[in-house]
Amino acid sequence: MNECVFCTLPAEVNLVENDLVRAFYDKYPVSEGHVLIVPKNHASSFFDATAEEMASVGELLKRVKELLDKRFHPDGYNIGANVGSTAGQTVFHWHIHVIPRYNGDIGTVRWHT
Repeated sequence: MNECVFCTLPAEVNLVENDLVRAFYDKYPVSEGHVLIVPKNHASSFFDATAEEMASVGELLKRVKELLDKRFHPDGYNIGANVGSTAGQTVFHWHIHVIPRYNGDIGTVRWHT
């Protein structure tokens, strides 16, 4: 899948990774510190994830939160996935959004028009 933006990102962008997934800052952040957790194996839908990938996401999610807590000190988080274009998925390599939230921000995940 050499046309997939997530499959072609260099390893240097990674904040953290494990054997099956990696995490890096979102190129179009909803808030400061917005991170994506992405499996290394290409699959379009969150529902295509293996049990091992899901466990790896959980492991990395805790590590990402620790990093974001230290660097940005958010007041909360949105964590989620968009599945399908109707749900707002724009890159068809499944991924999890980790969005730090701050007191006084708008509190929505995405604005759609």
